[in-house]
This record gives sequence, structure tokens and C-alpha cells, in this order.
Amino acid sequence: MRSLRFALIAATMVASTAFASPTDPKNGVDYQTLSAPQPVQAAGKKVEVIEFFAYHCPACNALEPSLNQWVRKQGDNIVMRRIHLPFQGNADPEAHLFLTLEAMGKLEEYHPRVFQAVHGQRQRLMKDDQIIEWAVKNGLDRAKFMETWNSFGVTTKLRRLGQLANNYKVSSTPTIIIDGKYVVSPSQVGTANKLQDMGQAIQATTQVMDALVKKAAATK
Repeated sequence: MRSLRFALIAATMVASTAFASPTDPKNGVDYQTLSAPQPVQAAGKKVEVIEFFAYHCPACNALEPSLNQWVRKQGDNIVMRRIHLPFQGNADPEAHLFLTLEAMGKLEEYHPRVFQAVHGQRQRLMKDDQIIEWAVKNGLDRAKFMETWNSFGVTTKLRRLGQLANNYKVSSTPTIIIDGKYVVSPSQVGTANKLQDMGQAIQATTQVMDALVKKAAATK
């Protein structure tokens, strides 16, 4: 979250160059376009949407209900992916947890539980031992969890997260990537539209995302 402050400063600078509008977003104001678009995994006319997030990030926790609702509304128009930004480097414990739950097929069940543990119950899950203890206490078989945690597939993906974030030029959370090229975040949208309330910034962000999905779909 500390890098989010720098994103706010940058967003303030670009906001002065044009009028912001969540329903008619402007490049460089409400969102950014990557100079080097990244390959997408969505096939056909579906639009890929990626959320870079972190479990300890309060803004990610605040965004989660609205994002889930937005994904349901989009239906078959999009393919949704989540990537945990490795704030602690190539062995980031939170990202390690996310990838382990994903590999175990437990992500849908445990993803909201992690947010609740961190932000609702104020549990610290920033170290490996804290996370492993939490996982076992919350019903995951220790042997299976550790086998997946230490698996080649999970550790390989974990090491690659930093480069992946660099490819998308992402350094703060939450950040949304639409179709491998459009970058939007509540911090930029909120600053550009002079929104002081997080709820308003999140609502405006989903409006920008609506517009960018339509923009991307039109080029398919």
C-alpha cells in the first residue's frame, strides 16, 4: 500500500490535463494504456480482466464485494484472473498462500476467508509460519497444504510474479488490467474525479471498467 501514495501523486498530475469522466473515461486521466500490451489468455470475443491485489491491502478488501458483483454482471463477456502482487519479493508469503489455494482448488472457498481473517479478525498473515498455522486451523490438511506449498508448480509461479508485475508496470494495489493494455485503479479514478469517499471511487472505477471492456470488445 505504500506505493499507492505514489500512484495518487501521479494520478493528480495527469488529472489536470483533461476532464475526467467514469462513464466516458479518458486515457491518461481515468486510466492508462500500456506502451507494450501484454498477451491475453481469453479466447474469442471474451475480454481478459486481471486484478493485481494483496491480501493485506485495505483498498483491495474494500473493492472485493463490488468487484465480485461486477464480474457476475459481466458474465460471459470477460475472463477474470487474479494475481497477488509480491510486495515482499520472490518469496512473498501472501502470494504463496494465494497460489497454494489456487493449486489445491480451494481458492473460491478460502479467498474471502483470508480477507476476513486479515481485515475482519485482524490476524497477521505476513510470514510463512503464520500462514501455515492459519491454514491448518481453518480446516486444510497440513500434509496436503505443505505438499502443494512446496510443489514445483507453485514455487515456479511464485518466482515469476515479480517479472509479471513489471511487464504490466504494476507497483500498487488494487490495479485492474483490461485486455492486457488498459490499466485502471480506484486511486487514479478517485483522484481524477475528485472523489474523497472510497465507496464512490470504487463505484466510479467499475464504471471505467465497463467502458474499457466495451472498448476492448469492439476490437475483437
